[in-house]
Formats: sequence, structure tokens, C-alpha cells
Amino acid sequence: MYGTLEVLGPEHEFSIIDEKLTPLPIVDKVMRDVHGRIVNCASLGACSFGKELQAHVAEFKANKPFSSPVAFEETMQWAVEAILSILDKRYNARLLGLGMHPLLRIADARVWSHRDRGIYAALSRIFNLNHHGWLNIQSFQLNLPYKNEAEAVRLYNALTNVLPYLPAVAASSPIYESKIGRYVDNRLHFYLTNQLEVPSITGCLIPEYVSSFEDYEKLTVQQYSEDLTKVKAPRCLLNKEWLNSRGAVIRLDRKAIEIRILDEQESVKSDVALSCFIRATLRGVLASDEYPYLSHEVLVHNFNRVMRKGLEAKVQHPSGRTAKQVCRHLLKIASKNATSEEKHYLPIISRRIEGGNLSDVILKRVANKSKRTDFEEATFAVYSMLADCLEKNHVCVN
Repeated sequence: MYGTLEVLGPEHEFSIIDEKLTPLPIVDKVMRDVHGRIVNCASLGACSFGKELQAHVAEFKANKPFSSPVAFEETMQWAVEAILSILDKRYNARLLGLGMHPLLRIADARVWSHRDRGIYAALSRIFNLNHHGWLNIQSFQLNLPYKNEAEAVRLYNALTNVLPYLPAVAASSPIYESKIGRYVDNRLHFYLTNQLEVPSITGCLIPEYVSSFEDYEKLTVQQYSEDLTKVKAPRCLLNKEWLNSRGAVIRLDRKAIEIRILDEQESVKSDVALSCFIRATLRGVLASDEYPYLSHEVLVHNFNRVMRKGLEAKVQHPSGRTAKQVCRHLLKIASKNATSEEKHYLPIISRRIEGGNLSDVILKRVANKSKRTDFEEATFAVYSMLADCLEKNHVCVN
């Protein structure tokens, strides 16, 4: 087994909402309940509960990577339920996953105003933070640790070839500001455009191939630091690897590759399924000399089509002409290389590929309910059901 792919390090982002789905900027209050005072991140059993830029979004992450997907699911769901208990008792509130909040108006969003606010103030001098790409995005981030530079480079380049097709399975952001967006994955569209003032920070979202850590630094951190200097950015933003906003980044500080291209799903179980799919696929790609490594230009082309059209996107790939066909091929690779625990979760991915990702499912359900009521009521009903999925750790079936 490829050494890097023995553990999984998840990070989840959820909105705090009331019974009407209204976002509640109360992460600081909940943090005080958990920790006794307001901090950026607090211990929550084997997990951590933390803040994000948005005052209504909370982060849940594992303190240590999981070797077992089952332990991943049980531990993270325990953390979700612990916070849900506080929210229910003290604030009559709950949590909502998915890639974007469907109702949030940017004018109503608030930025975290405690520790680290200086960083956000620095960012606001360069970028317009009043943008969905800053204040209305929720991603599921997966960390894959590596042991050394050679292993990291191999994994990073292999991942680059898989990333363009993952949104076809993981998209969950079809609606924002109470309207249907133009993309299957609207979160990625806004994420791709939130730093246009210094485009080298985000790049094309699909990472460039690299041959070494030095090569990676030149293509990313050094490049955007030079560009930030040109726009007179504050020093606190220069030469920071965490500012790299590509769909996958090498985190030299914690010896892991962080995947950022995934929309948050409706439940922890679904996030675990995505993790198993990715890990088992990469295990197969790295073990084979036959998997095609396409040019960066073609990968970016395919990604942009998938971001807009999802599973039905026309792509350039030896295994098929549509993203659905490519995802079927990747699932075959994953199935052949999955552990017994991982195989338990792969049927969830199969249903996503054959019956539609969450964006597809949400639009179908809203359309069906809109036949009996108006769009706003239909949206409320569907997203309330998705909040139930997070509480009960259920998968929204197609």
C-alpha cells in the first residue's frame, strides 16, 4: 500500500442556522460555550471546533488523521452532535452543510471580528471580501499526509490528474441568494473569481505539475508574493503558503497535501465516502503505469466544463467523453484498490455518479416541490431536509 494513503485528515465547514434557515453569526458565542472564552479554535474531544472568515460558519477538524473511515465517521459525527446539542439548548439553532448557503445575502454576512481580524483587514485592502467567494463558501477539505518530498511530488501530480472530475461527484451548491446559479458547482465558480486582483494566488484551481518542493514554491508562493508586492500588500500576506488557493496545496508546515476542491456534503457519512473514493482512486493511479497524465491545459479545460455542467460535461479523456464516464472509470479503479472499510462507502459514490450529485438532486427536488408551492417554499423544504441529514448522519438518496 502506498504509504501516504494510509490516513485521512478531514476538515468540515457548516453554517449555523435558525429554524427559518437564516444564517446566525454566533460562532464566537458557541466558542465561549465550548471553551469558556473566545478563541480561534477549541478542543472538542478528539476533534477541534474552530472559526472561519464568516461569523456564521464553524469548522470541525480531526486532531489526528484517521486510518479507519469508520472511526472518521463516528468521531466527526460525535463532534457534530456535541455542537448541535449546544445550539439546540441555548440558541434554538442547528447546522447546515453543502457548498453554499442558499438564502444568504452578502450584505447580511458578517466577518469574524476577534483574533486574526488583522489578517482579514489586510486581505480587505487588496480584495473585495463582500463576495460569495469569501463569505458564502463551505468546503470539505481532505488532508493526505506524506512522508518525504518524493512521495509528496508523486501524490500531488497524481491528484492533479484526478481533481478536475471530483466536482462532478461532489457539487452541492446549485442555489445561492434564493436563485439557481449558472453552474452545477457555484461555490467553485465564486472561489475561482474571489482573488482576481492577484490571480496567481488561485491560479486555474487545477495545480500545475511540479518536480520538487522548490519547483512548487516558485510556481506558487514566490509567484503570488511577488504579485502581492506589486499591489502593495501588507507584509503579513507575503510568503505565506496558506494563502495558496489552488484546488490542492502542499502544506509544508504539516507535511500534508490539502484538497480544497470539494463542496461540503449533506452529512459526515457522505464526506467519508468522498474520502474513500479519492484515497482508493489515488492508490490505484499511483500503482499503475497506464493511467494517462493529461496536459495541464487539458485538465483545466475539463475542470471548467465540469464546474459548469457536472456529470454531463463534455471532456477530453481516454476513458470517456463525459465527466460521468470518467467518474465511472475512476470508481472502477477505486473499487479495485479499496480496503474492506472503504468498499462499504463506495456505493454512495456510485449513486452520486449514476443518479446525480447533490446539486442535481437538490434541483430535482426543488423543481418537484415547486409544482405544488412557490420556489422559496420549495427551497426551504429541501434544505431543511438536508439539515436533518446532517443531524442524523443520513445520505440524501437520489
